[in-house]
Amino acid sequence: MGRSFVSVAINRRGFIRVAGATAAGWIALGATPDRMRIVASLTALPLDDELTRRSMIDSPTSRLGGLIVGLRLRGWVEGVNFRLEVRSTFGAPDKLKTAVQELVDLKPDVILTGSTVETAAVLAATKTIPIVFATANDPVGNGFVESLAHPGGNVTGFTNSTAEMGGKWLQLIHEAVPDVARVGILFNPATTPRGGRFFLESIEQEAAACGVSAVPAPVDAPTEIDEAVRRFSEPPKAAMLALVDSFLVVNRQAVVAAAAKYRVPTIYPFHYFMDAGGLMSYGPTLEVRSADYVDLILRGTKAGDLPVQSPRKYELLINRTVARTLGLAIPFTLLARADEIRE
Repeated sequence: MGRSFVSVAINRRGFIRVAGATAAGWIALGATPDRMRIVASLTALPLDDELTRRSMIDSPTSRLGGLIVGLRLRGWVEGVNFRLEVRSTFGAPDKLKTAVQELVDLKPDVILTGSTVETAAVLAATKTIPIVFATANDPVGNGFVESLAHPGGNVTGFTNSTAEMGGKWLQLIHEAVPDVARVGILFNPATTPRGGRFFLESIEQEAAACGVSAVPAPVDAPTEIDEAVRRFSEPPKAAMLALVDSFLVVNRQAVVAAAAKYRVPTIYPFHYFMDAGGLMSYGPTLEVRSADYVDLILRGTKAGDLPVQSPRKYELLINRTVARTLGLAIPFTLLARADEIRE
């Protein structure tokens, strides 16, 4: 049923070559460089969000916590040989330009971004300060890099999804809800890749193959989420899928709550939504690997010489308790393929 999904890994020979070439520099630099380095980070999430807390003790999936731990393992200790400057635009997206300028004025050694929107904003402000995107879709199409293998310029980082993922999400939610007649596609055009079109083509192709209708459900503000989901609680039978979208990640509690309130089966792109009580998710494991590249850049490697890397693994998570509350009997064939089943 539908097309198979194949994940193509980026050739890492370039990364290995660069790492080997700088090995001597690592030893020479040691754990105490001659000056305090500045690592800047820009995020749309609140700083007390579990994904942005500095400590991984209470937030094991924290991006900033993972960065700090990863850098410490490589000889960089916060407050000793580097300082971390973080700016959040949560609740004030109109201040993005101001936040970017604040970080650029600090003349940091590297800027870490968390989404496509943030990366675009920082790149518009500087073509010299190294930028590492922790997650991004279509970095070539967005003009961030010349190619995945040879980024060039001052930007590199890690991708989290390919365009074909859209079809895979629809395939999985249709398998979980075989009698579904239409599937709503939730996204914010301002914050999802290519205004949603990056994923929509593969979704529409899979919908045609499955015999269901794919119905875009764009939202522009948190207050629109509830109504957007409610529309799919009415006949004919519907399910939803949430696109990779920084807006939806920021508002994941509201998205999952609306899906539960209106009993709309929904598949999500990241396990963050499962942690909020979602039904199922399929996406990359999202290991915190940014410390690898931040470390190399702090030691003198050019961002443009570091190949953009794709996810190492994709995982399917299913919450069987949520399924039961929705009156769903998840097929055994689907459960058998799950990497994790939550109760």
